[in-house]
Amino acid sequence: MILYDLICEKEHQFDSWFRNSSVVEKLIKAGQVACPKCGSVKVQKALQAPNITPSKKKAKAPKASTVSEGKSNADVTQAVEKMTEAYNELRETIEKNFDNVGDQFAEEARKIHYGEAPERGIYGDATPEQTEELHEEGIPVYALPMPKKKRKLS
Repeated sequence: MILYDLICEKEHQFDSWFRNSSVVEKLIKAGQVACPKCGSVKVQKALQAPNITPSKKKAKAPKASTVSEGKSNADVTQAVEKMTEAYNELRETIEKNFDNVGDQFAEEARKIHYGEAPERGIYGDATPEQTEELHEEGIPVYALPMPKKKRKLS
């Protein structure tokens, strides 16, 4: 897992964990990373200093860790595990209590917003362009990565 510093179009800075660099790029490009402050999906990686660990052969100098903020690797791993557990709980809550409208998300969100459909929680798929249009219309939506569930092997 890699912690990335991110910034939205409104210059809100935040960070998030990703499996690797290609995953973060794909999710940002697909509009699946949203600013927690304003919900914007126009997000990019912020500049950050690399965390380089010195060789054991060299003299040990105090090192700064931008990822663990002074915590041990076990603490960071535990924090990531808690975050993953919380995310999985959120996903289960959404799937249990909201209607999956699939690729009709933008259309259904508009119908609900304008009173043409019953008010209820929905989730589904929307392109970055559709999400931006919904935001421009004042329709509150949040982009969450909802990867397909892994099938259990028998």
